[in-house]
Amino acid sequence: MTQSRNEPVSEERRSPSRRNVLAAMGALPILTAATSVTGASDAVAATAAASVVVDASARRQTIRGFGGMSHSAWIGDLTSAQRDTAFGVGDGRLGLSLLRIPVPEDRSAWGRDVATARRAVELGATVIASPWNPPSSMVETFVRGGQSNARRLRYSMYGAYAQHLDDFTTSLRNNGVNLYAISVQNEPDYAQDWTWWTSAEMVRFLRENAGSIGTRVIAPESFQYLKNMSDPILNDPAALANVDVIGAHLYGTPFANFPYPLFKQKGAGKELWMTEVYYPNSTDSADLWPQALDVGEHIHRAMVDAEFQAYIWWYIRRSYGPMREDGRMSKRGACMAHFARFVRPGYVRVEATAKPASDVYVSAYRGGASTVVVAVNKAASAVSQQFTLVNGTASSVSSWVTDASRNVASQGTTGVSNGAFTVTLPARSVTTLVTA
Repeated sequence: MTQSRNEPVSEERRSPSRRNVLAAMGALPILTAATSVTGASDAVAATAAASVVVDASARRQTIRGFGGMSHSAWIGDLTSAQRDTAFGVGDGRLGLSLLRIPVPEDRSAWGRDVATARRAVELGATVIASPWNPPSSMVETFVRGGQSNARRLRYSMYGAYAQHLDDFTTSLRNNGVNLYAISVQNEPDYAQDWTWWTSAEMVRFLRENAGSIGTRVIAPESFQYLKNMSDPILNDPAALANVDVIGAHLYGTPFANFPYPLFKQKGAGKELWMTEVYYPNSTDSADLWPQALDVGEHIHRAMVDAEFQAYIWWYIRRSYGPMREDGRMSKRGACMAHFARFVRPGYVRVEATAKPASDVYVSAYRGGASTVVVAVNKAASAVSQQFTLVNGTASSVSSWVTDASRNVASQGTTGVSNGAFTVTLPARSVTTLVTA
């Protein structure tokens, strides 16, 4: 992509056709939040249609974390304070545990994002990297539809490109950052502004060259989780052997397309990550409420319907991102923090009643002896929700709430009796519950 498309004064990184994809999902109503309700005994709270049953023994995917992108060349680096806000886990912080950075074409720029990456690692985060283009000497132009200057990696340079990715991995390691994984290409199927790859080219590179890269490999990072990019990898044993993470982006992807049966069938030993998105758009303020609640539902769907192990936002600091330009957490960021701060790397999602009432979405995670439950209530009324824990023990549960007036605000502790407790989910809110 061109840098000008990513400067603060310009349109955001997606072209008009991308925004049309998002718009096709439907306009979102702008609603006024009702007065929130707290306290399990409040008489005005509607009772949920079903109890949420959380089964700590019914294990699903292992969570690698929640994170975001830092791209200093396009919008400037995070400041020292912003790094701590992004990757810290205390009050007012996002709790991100994943950082995605670019792989610059020019080796002289390889140190550009190291300071943020190093601080993220110090705060317990994992770092991955994605390239937009190979070095220009490895690229040829071709005609693709109406695009006369489309770019692709020359086949004769596949080996050199693998070495380029490996060298970047080594460079970061020598500067104190051990990459967890590196991608072959950012959005190879949406590449008007960067480098195109077909699924056949991706499979060929994975089969013949990716095995020489000295860290885990991510592919294909389709812009819309299009399975015609990842199916060929899963169906080719030699290519699959040299990839570690099936990565996808979720721009405009319908919820119905979140599940991936072929990955469940053939992806044993591999990981499934969502490596880039903003949602629901890049035009509205991240503090617009209750629209920001859509982020909570989107993460829920990504964890429960798609069973992703990671969820990574686009720019960490942006008007539409989890951190505002002034470095403070936004409403979208607060919704994200309900997952990121409390569902830490290595936790395992466990089975829970996913939709106990209309507009209520629940997911649950197990870490050590503690269970974390995240409940998103998009309804205009508070909901009195019962929770029942099975195959696990708890004596109390602590809660945090985000609604129109609060951001991840502690609500104290509720007792647990015979594995059951009831909590009021305020109107248009996200609630995180942590057992002890």
